Amino acid sequence: MRTVHCVMSLAIFGAAAVPAAAQAPQPSSPPVMSGTIEVTTTKAPIAVERVPASVTVITGDDLRARGATDLASALDLIAGVSIAPGGDGGPAGSVPELWGLREFDAFLLVVDGVPWGGAFNPALPAIDMAGVDRIEIVRGAAPVMYGATSFSGVIQIIHRAPGAPGGELTASAGSHGSGSLSWAAPLASSGGVTQFLAASAERRGFRDDRTSFDRGHLLYRAAVPTANGSFRFDLDGVIVNQEPASPHPRTGAVLSPLVPVDANHNPLDSKIDENRIALIGGYERPFADGTWSTTLSYTHTSRDTGRGFLTDVTSTDPNANGYRQDLTLDDVYFDTHLAFNASPDLVVTLGVDHLYGSADQDSEDFDYFASLDGSTVPRLGDLAAAGHLKVKDTRNFSGVYLQTDWTPAPRWTVQVGLRLNRTHESLDAESEELDAGMASLEEEGEGGNGRDSRSFTRGSGAAGVSWLAWAEGAHAVWVYADYRNTFKPAALDFGPDATGKILDPETATAWEVGLKGRHGQGVFDWELSAFQMDMENLVVSQLSDAGLPQLVNAGKERFKGVELELDALLATDLRWRFTYAYHDPRFTDYERLFDGVPTRIDGNRPEMVAPNQLSTGLLYLPKRGATATVVYSWVGTRYLNQRNSAEAAAYSTWSAGIGYRFERWDVRLDGVNLDNTRPPVSESEVGDAQYYLLPARSVRLSALLHF
Repeated sequence: MRTVHCVMSLAIFGAAAVPAAAQAPQPSSPPVMSGTIEVTTTKAPIAVERVPASVTVITGDDLRARGATDLASALDLIAGVSIAPGGDGGPAGSVPELWGLREFDAFLLVVDGVPWGGAFNPALPAIDMAGVDRIEIVRGAAPVMYGATSFSGVIQIIHRAPGAPGGELTASAGSHGSGSLSWAAPLASSGGVTQFLAASAERRGFRDDRTSFDRGHLLYRAAVPTANGSFRFDLDGVIVNQEPASPHPRTGAVLSPLVPVDANHNPLDSKIDENRIALIGGYERPFADGTWSTTLSYTHTSRDTGRGFLTDVTSTDPNANGYRQDLTLDDVYFDTHLAFNASPDLVVTLGVDHLYGSADQDSEDFDYFASLDGSTVPRLGDLAAAGHLKVKDTRNFSGVYLQTDWTPAPRWTVQVGLRLNRTHESLDAESEELDAGMASLEEEGEGGNGRDSRSFTRGSGAAGVSWLAWAEGAHAVWVYADYRNTFKPAALDFGPDATGKILDPETATAWEVGLKGRHGQGVFDWELSAFQMDMENLVVSQLSDAGLPQLVNAGKERFKGVELELDALLATDLRWRFTYAYHDPRFTDYERLFDGVPTRIDGNRPEMVAPNQLSTGLLYLPKRGATATVVYSWVGTRYLNQRNSAEAAAYSTWSAGIGYRFERWDVRLDGVNLDNTRPPVSESEVGDAQYYLLPARSVRLSALLHF
């Protein structure tokens, strides 16, 4: 902690010094704003300084200049945001942490205004960076605009608009047989119709045995003007074929030394193969003194999974359990809203939305033997099923919302939003030929044969205020505060042990206060925020009576913390970015079973969350000539279990890149995790006491053509 305090002191000292050295105040100049807008909090463009919430926007130009190829590298210099690559979703996926809550379903992923994953879980393996215009990150929930979908934050990926000028062709080759090719550019316009096309193909290998993924992505966007407005249409298709890695088992307080770091205990030919297609339509037109906008999307996903987990760190046969699964998901999202000026100082947004999701899961589990080093495993197709499970789940989330953006005086912005939610879920689970490895649905479900349904009508809302506290020439400081109240129906993990019982919905209230500073035109920007979120019924994984991980509600928790983000121009084309986050999540009222014994863990920290996280980077990115980037990240100690008896050591990683920018060409060589550290970064919710490790060192050579 002493080291962290010293770094923080230096960072704050530097923050105070940079604006004074960079540009003298000009009393006659208007207050400086960055010119950055966001649309996630309001569904309409608004300057980030005026938003009473912690918001960061990363431009597509910044992503391409830094060579960011995935969500982890794109967000590696955002305060309080930690993206663990991989996880139960496969090596193409990730497990984000925001506000100290590290859960794959605790945040909302939005792509071009549509919840990506619908009423179920974020579709992270389907994300790539081809054609991205910007990424908007909002800490905390979005209870008004997106309803019962998230707690810890919103990550919205926005692609380039139809007809946006400029194109890029990128090719790369890297470690472990990795390579990629992508193209993103506008298409020829005809009759006023503007178009955009992005296409990419990627293969990424890993040092872990039999671990890789192939992903193909096609995005077509079109806009058609009409006499009174404009129509838009998107077609987004993704194919992802993954060979999953194995999580590393823990024995006692440490990861088992009997299992090699790169071992893979999945059966041969294991897979997580997914086909996903989304059709998105929209219409926008002027209406009265405002704009009326409508979005309708349909998404179909089919997933074919076969994988296994080491359940016993011994050479006893069997010592592993796995499952095969066919999963089909259908999602429909509808939103229509009117944003209008009720007066020169008041903007009102009134809307209604509906989110429908249908999941059809057919699974079978099996036992098998795997050598501890992963060298001896059976083929997936040779394993006989021991149990069969079918799950059908249907969700309907509806809402009516109203938000006002009031400017009572030039320095003030007041946002107040209310929403009425109606949710309904029906679950039907049927099992047969069960053995001791699977619990009886009739015992666990409500109603015979594992059937359950639940409906809730509940309000949610948010209120915030932003005040321009100081403005002198090229310098300005905003003060903001907000309050949010939200709820979310419990997630399904689509594992092999699902029951016929619907868990209680998660609920949360949160407040946040902060400061935002802008000094000069991009010379120095900073933000300091503090938050507290109180949750009930957080969904966590624990062992069932049959010894299998299952999702349960976890009483009450409190998440609080402080986050700092700095961005300074040190010299021409040389930027320094620094982030620090202190997160202090705690269980406040939770009793669970350990080895059949009820145990209270009030005051304990949730697993895998480090109280202290720091990242800093130097980015030298001129428009022409040599380029260089270096990023250092440090993650403090954290507990691997809810008992807080197994502590993982702090770790640090380095990433760096060098390149050259010609008039139309960029060439880069990038290295990730250069120190090749392999700490645990996320916990499996399917394998008990098992952890996915940070991927090993990798390098990538890429070339980018601008046209």
